[in-house]
Amino acid sequence: MIGVELVKLVRSHRTWVTIALIDALPSLVAVLLAVTDIGPRPGTGPAFLSAVLTDGTLFPLAAMGIVLPLFLPIAVAVTAGEAIAGEAQQGTLRYMLVRPVGRTRLLVAKLVSVMTFVVLTVVVVAATAYVLGVLLLGSERVTATGPATSVSGSSLSTQELVLRTLLALAYGMLCMLGVAAIALFLSTVTQSPLGAALGTLAVLVASTLLLTLDAADVLQPYLPTRYWLAFVDLFRDPILWRDVVRGVLLQLVYVVVFLGAGWANFMTKDVTD
Repeated sequence: MIGVELVKLVRSHRTWVTIALIDALPSLVAVLLAVTDIGPRPGTGPAFLSAVLTDGTLFPLAAMGIVLPLFLPIAVAVTAGEAIAGEAQQGTLRYMLVRPVGRTRLLVAKLVSVMTFVVLTVVVVAATAYVLGVLLLGSERVTATGPATSVSGSSLSTQELVLRTLLALAYGMLCMLGVAAIALFLSTVTQSPLGAALGTLAVLVASTLLLTLDAADVLQPYLPTRYWLAFVDLFRDPILWRDVVRGVLLQLVYVVVFLGAGWANFMTKDVTD
């Protein structure tokens, strides 16, 4: 069942069009930075964007800072929201369950498919950003011992940069797994893929807005978007693990709670269409 879902994902034109659209924005930003040589002041704009003019190898991280707050979550919400609700709307869910395919197995297959989409998107964005960063923005500061400078101003070796970048990408994927869990749960509740996607986006928008309100201080540590950009702390010297660890634990809670709720609802759902 997982293989079938992965084949459907890879063969879908929408998958690659969506990835291309997400990849287009950081690519455009790289071109504009290269042409104008004007970047945001340090501490402003997406993470790492102010540093890429002097070190293009950091552009994959800047690209993550660009797509993570909005564009990637939208794509994940739409993809995961359609997982079950889309099958129900098309009338194929009932026939899929008539076969010897357990509901748990189907739900797992859908989740694996959604996370494969996330991995593909992150890998494409990061790879494209690295190539464009090196070609358009240069890598004059890349040496055998110090290819880049951390947020704290100290040099990072090639091995440190690669390891921290991989950790940052993995952290971003985990954050999107939390989004997928919420959307998948809503997909088991409604037969409308659009409703599931919009419901997920409503949760994320509400979370983002509440983070800006002082009156919501009590809620802020538990909001799903609270620690999304904590991957920046992986590039401090020494690494500040506090928010990263909190972000990991918070996303794991969302994954367990919403996947559990989605599984419980789907197992008892009366599929008649």
